[in-house]
Amino acid sequence: MRARLVAAFAAVYLIWGSTYLAIRFAVETLPPLLMAGARFLIAGAIVLLWSRLRQGNGGPSRRDWITGLLSGPLLLAGGNGAVVWAELRVPSGIAALLVAIVPLWMVLLDWLRPGGRRPASLVFVGLGLGLVGLGLLVGPDALHGGGDIDAIGAGVLILGSLSWAIGSLYTQRAPRPSSANNGSGTQMLAGGLCLLAVGLLSGEAGQLDLAHASTRSLLGFAYLVSFGSLIAFTAYIYLLAHTTTAKAATYAYVNPVVAVLLGWAFANEPVTSRTLVAAAVILAGVAIITVARDTKVEVRDEKLAAA
Repeated sequence: MRARLVAAFAAVYLIWGSTYLAIRFAVETLPPLLMAGARFLIAGAIVLLWSRLRQGNGGPSRRDWITGLLSGPLLLAGGNGAVVWAELRVPSGIAALLVAIVPLWMVLLDWLRPGGRRPASLVFVGLGLGLVGLGLLVGPDALHGGGDIDAIGAGVLILGSLSWAIGSLYTQRAPRPSSANNGSGTQMLAGGLCLLAVGLLSGEAGQLDLAHASTRSLLGFAYLVSFGSLIAFTAYIYLLAHTTTAKAATYAYVNPVVAVLLGWAFANEPVTSRTLVAAAVILAGVAIITVARDTKVEVRDEKLAAA
């Protein structure tokens, strides 16, 4: 169990950090939503087929499909769909930083839900830092179209992170899937179908021209299917089932570091002093929230055990 947890965290930390650059390359010559939909449909089908043929597991249960149909669109159509669309307007490193606010949404949603728990005082410090960091990163000029960061792209990413947070909280509270592969496979198929539908309705079919797709875009797509979906997304679903949401959410302040460095090194994305300061403030806020929430959960569990 320990070895699997370490491997799952490593996959989510490093591979997901690199997928922002892969998405940037993929959407250069491929329609974003259709690309993402095809990615998850292919990966989901492979995962379910592997689960049945090589691991001897039965197909997804009715409960697996219900969970997948509810959480897949939230995680992949809403969450990942926002990223692939926004990366047409926002650098990959900045996209990763804006998505890093997922833990902020999680703590607010957990508090506002019926029977929710009020966050610890330290969590509010983290929330404040996160909001300050976002304001510093995007800047007030962006609201008038004069900033360095596209305001529409940033707004879509913030809403996408909300969708991802809702899907993550639902997945953790839903009945455990019959297997990790059945859980991730159903989610990827459901999310992929939603992305394809939205892509077709938005007219992306007219933009699809595989004959003129660049090698870099096709390699980015292949990387997203194999590493981003088959390995990293399955690892994330495994973490949600075997550890706390707070611990699973720690990827949010590792991915941006990986994404910013890779975007700077391979895509010539600028890294300004303002970006570095904003990144430090955002990630500090996320770290405080994660540690404070996790500590509160451990204290509560100890009290329950003592009782």
